[in-house]
Amino acid sequence: MIFCVPGPDQARNSHKGMKMGSIEMKPVALSPELSTEEAFGQILAANFQFMLEWAPIAYEGKDIEGVHQVRVALRRLRSAVVVFRKAIPRTISDPWGEEMRWAAGELGTARDLDVLISEGFAVMKDKIPLPEGEAKLLDIAKAKREQGYERVRAMFDSERYTAFREGFDQWLEQRGWYQADLEGVVREKMRASILRFAVKILGNRFGTVIGAGQDIGTLSTTELHQLRIECKKLRYATEFFTPLFNKKSMSDFNVHLKGLQGILGIMNDVTVTHHLMESLLDGVADHETLLYAGALVGWRSRQYQELRGNLGPAWATFVSAPAPWVLNR
Repeated sequence: MIFCVPGPDQARNSHKGMKMGSIEMKPVALSPELSTEEAFGQILAANFQFMLEWAPIAYEGKDIEGVHQVRVALRRLRSAVVVFRKAIPRTISDPWGEEMRWAAGELGTARDLDVLISEGFAVMKDKIPLPEGEAKLLDIAKAKREQGYERVRAMFDSERYTAFREGFDQWLEQRGWYQADLEGVVREKMRASILRFAVKILGNRFGTVIGAGQDIGTLSTTELHQLRIECKKLRYATEFFTPLFNKKSMSDFNVHLKGLQGILGIMNDVTVTHHLMESLLDGVADHETLLYAGALVGWRSRQYQELRGNLGPAWATFVSAPAPWVLNR
């Protein structure tokens, strides 16, 4: 086996002695000489290992980076599956993508409440003169978050997760996508240069972002959400393929992309706050709590509008940034 895969009991104990938040993603050493399927395997292997290393911390629940990083790793894995669909048939890779989507979804409630508590409440602390309501709503949020972490632990302990973890590990080791009965044209795509494949993918994703962001000042909340998703897809692709291009040029491009994505991400967090309040306040009749929740939503809504004002400059900077994969050709 390629990986040391922790089981549920190991997940409870293997974090001991580990410095919280100390695990870093190891760069994937892609080179232009690799075939597309070889690069696919290396990208998946690196992100899967990253997920496994963070899983015990997510299970323990003492460091919010645990759930965050496992969720990021799962999303990156699923993004890689999607990125390589032009070369790896969907019938081969999509079943794994579905398991990744499910696992990431099971982490969603815990992550949303982690963000609300560590960022939303932290930013708003003592800004609204309703201390009793603030304390009560925070207690409700913490209780709901613990329920979210119970769901996280149930996911890690489930037979479905175990089957995914062990099955995917074996699939990677055996290069299960490179099957003996592949059609010649599919085999040819897999053997093609990763550099040419990456140039095409990055160009297509960049074009999709440009299309989604046209007239950015007039986009609706739904359209901005879609733009954020397309930016995230482009970001994952640039991170996958950075070693194939000029490192500084790719780094400069990603700085501009991250700037735009960061604003859209905070705006999305504000929008999520509205939905979270509906869940947190279900059955709550306490006047102080409801009053504070309304003030919190109002304050965050004002922040949303301020962020919209920053979108134009961030977008202009992004679209004017040179595309390194074009310069490389």
